[in-house]
Amino acid sequence: MVDTFLAQTAHLVFAAIWAGSVFYVAFVVLPLARDGAFNTTKPLEVISGKLTTISRVSAVVLLLTGGHLAGTRYTAESLVNSINGQLVLAMVALWLVLAALVEIGAKRFEAGLNGKKLREPAANVLGLYRTAALVAVALLVVAGAITTNVAAVI
Repeated sequence: MVDTFLAQTAHLVFAAIWAGSVFYVAFVVLPLARDGAFNTTKPLEVISGKLTTISRVSAVVLLLTGGHLAGTRYTAESLVNSINGQLVLAMVALWLVLAALVEIGAKRFEAGLNGKKLREPAANVLGLYRTAALVAVALLVVAGAITTNVAAVI
């Protein structure tokens, strides 16, 4: 029981941190960079590096805690044949997409910053990060559906 509480709490906290970080970069930092609010690439390099670290740590924590939770709550059959199980599978797919989008976005952004440009790299990855932010919000919505047992309502 305690392990489930700890796993679920860590899972939700790291999901929120990851989603919030991606959302903040997509809707605050990158638009500021695109509009010329920064005079040097250094803060953007640091922000990109921190986001990558948050993304990687969160992805690992979510894999471990989500695997534990799924292993204690579902069988292979119930993952495929129940609404909550299908939501878990959707969450895994969204998790993979979010991790990939952040990694790709960070590599493209950092490559552009290495050319000592500010506005162009930010503008080039803005759509990618906004897509990642929407995926992150979708992950939280799916988590809410699972947590509230939306299957009982349907």
